[in-house]
Amino acid sequence: MTLHRRHSRNAHKHNDSNENENEHELDAVSGTDEGDRGGAGERQGEDDGERGANKETGGGEPKKKKMRMPGTLTHVADTAFKQQRLRAWQPILTPKQVLPTLFLIGLIFAPIGAVLLSYSNRVHEFTLTYTDCDTLAPRDGTFGDMPATAYSYPTFEGAAPPRWQYSANDSAENPLERRGCTIRYDVPGDMQPGVFMYYKLNRYYQNHRRYVKSFDQKQFQGQYRTAKELHDGDCKPLGRTADNKPIYPCGLIANSVFNDTFTLPRQLNGVSGDVDRNYNMTDKGITWSHEGKKYEYPENAPPGNEPYVPPPNWVERFPGGVYSNEHPLPHLSQDEHFMVWMRPAAFPDFAKLYFRNDDEVMETGTYELTAHMNYPVKQFGGKKSIVFTTVTWAGGRNNFLGIAYISIAAFCVAVGMVFTLRQLIRPRRVGDLGLLSWNQPNAKSD
Repeated sequence: MTLHRRHSRNAHKHNDSNENENEHELDAVSGTDEGDRGGAGERQGEDDGERGANKETGGGEPKKKKMRMPGTLTHVADTAFKQQRLRAWQPILTPKQVLPTLFLIGLIFAPIGAVLLSYSNRVHEFTLTYTDCDTLAPRDGTFGDMPATAYSYPTFEGAAPPRWQYSANDSAENPLERRGCTIRYDVPGDMQPGVFMYYKLNRYYQNHRRYVKSFDQKQFQGQYRTAKELHDGDCKPLGRTADNKPIYPCGLIANSVFNDTFTLPRQLNGVSGDVDRNYNMTDKGITWSHEGKKYEYPENAPPGNEPYVPPPNWVERFPGGVYSNEHPLPHLSQDEHFMVWMRPAAFPDFAKLYFRNDDEVMETGTYELTAHMNYPVKQFGGKKSIVFTTVTWAGGRNNFLGIAYISIAAFCVAVGMVFTLRQLIRPRRVGDLGLLSWNQPNAKSD
């Protein structure tokens, strides 16, 4: 009993000593903290002193630049648009809504397609393909029938086959008129104005990116461009010659301009009694009125235009392959055929306007014209043709648009009838929960 009390007293003494030691440690730590705070206070005082000195000297307190951490999100305005809270309406497609819509589309599109198709068939049009005239047409001054594959009269039934002949005259003064294909063709019915004549090319891909961008707009606007500027620009490789002369006009499109020429159609035996009279057509107004603003005559062009050289494929138009006083630089702003060619076509088969007549009727009768053949197309398997056509308020001959409208109308009506029969035979209640997959009798349980 006495021993137990002694041990208890010793334990209490030990605990008291431990508590005293802990109190001494806490006091030491507190003293250290107070010392740190005192040091911090001294530093704060030094900083305040420095700021005070700065204020006294007029320097002011230095501003701290805010740094935005990379990857942090910026504040987005709390608007309905930016927070994707715009009001929306999503219709519930029910038979009462879908079926009338389908029939309504059919009722609207069908008459529109019928009208477009009717006016398209009123357009008088025929095509004369003269690609193989130099190999198939007679060369002895007589006329022979064109092959059935070389002409098309889609709106004239029973038209007589056109006839053609080929002639070559290497001594002709104009080098572009040395190879001619003369075609005699019938116009079975009057073609009311306006009457348009196009040249048509097949398998000719003008929409190649390098081809489309191969020109220099500053040169077209009359600014002088050096050979180096043209060579380093989009006109390369047809910006300069081997002897470092600038080409005008430069680029692939200008070099490949269509250079077949045509005479005016000449009526041989008109019903009005006139014999061998020209059907007047013009090449003015064959392009948009604003196209001419893109072209200007070169500024400060010297006599003889010595700094400039025509494109390689223009050599026949300019003897010796140079511009001269007798054959000066072309006025591109007045050459509407050039402007028409400079509008690249989107598809490989295209037609470009060459002549037009907005006032006179092309009367029933036999006509004759000559196509001077200069443009090569056989190398790439292409074809070149002459197209005569009229227009209506709906445009030229284009059956596709009318057929497309009628096809859509027929499709909508057919689908509407199928859905109507389905609704009558096996109707379905809207929002039927029994049709959910997990409510089906054969649904697999987990």
